[in-house]
Amino acid sequence: MAAPTAYADRTAFSLVATDMDGTLLRGDDTFSDRSRAALALAEAAGARHLVVTGRPAPRVRPLLEELGSTGLAVCGQGAQLYDAGADRLLWSVTLDRELAETALGKIEAEVGQVYAAVDQDGVDGLTLIEPGYTMPHPTLPALRVERRDDLWCEPISKVLLRHHALGDDELATVARGAVGSLATVTMSGPGTVELQPCGITKATGLALAARHLGLTPQDTIAFGDMPNDIPMFDWAEYGVAMANAHPELKAVADEITYSNEDDGIAVVLERLYG
Repeated sequence: MAAPTAYADRTAFSLVATDMDGTLLRGDDTFSDRSRAALALAEAAGARHLVVTGRPAPRVRPLLEELGSTGLAVCGQGAQLYDAGADRLLWSVTLDRELAETALGKIEAEVGQVYAAVDQDGVDGLTLIEPGYTMPHPTLPALRVERRDDLWCEPISKVLLRHHALGDDELATVARGAVGSLATVTMSGPGTVELQPCGITKATGLALAARHLGLTPQDTIAFGDMPNDIPMFDWAEYGVAMANAHPELKAVADEITYSNEDDGIAVVLERLYG
């Protein structure tokens, strides 16, 4: 168990923003009892809990149901603001499918063939995967299509990329250079390099949700584990990285807590609200 690095104690946070995979969720896609209790502790003190995740709304819905959450959630790396109670999107932005195809072509011109998947827009959108693509989370449902062209049959919120030889960091770096302003490139987990609408990040989604709740960056403590959480940390007053976090996120964090498997979020919330 890695020792956490703790900084200032503060009890004035009215918004607790948590990533899901590698952060609030354990590796088996479950929430620990201690994490549930810590979130309840924060909410009893008047704080709001907001999920901010790369997962699209349909893949977040059952997890919110497990938590008993009927409020807002930021999904799809900030491309969707989901109202769990009403089961509807309050706001969403799609990635232009022609731009997505162009971006893939530019990346493949640099590194050869990549394998792609897409998350469709909407509360019932599917995850489609082309031949050769393997899901980084085997528990997540996905529909395999026959050809890449089939990925573009409906509006999409993002594209997921994999390469047979390149690691995530290298693929993300190449993709950013090749894509330019066509899309925003993020890395949200092992085997998960993504293209999303240009300018859309977890920070833009979190800011929108906070405005709906009447809250500000100064009210917010954020938890995460991957480089896609960096914009969220930049926006929030206080950012806490998990012990299992990517080095790029740890470098900008205000605090490093225990891992997701060791209830790192709970440790901090118990200190702040217990």
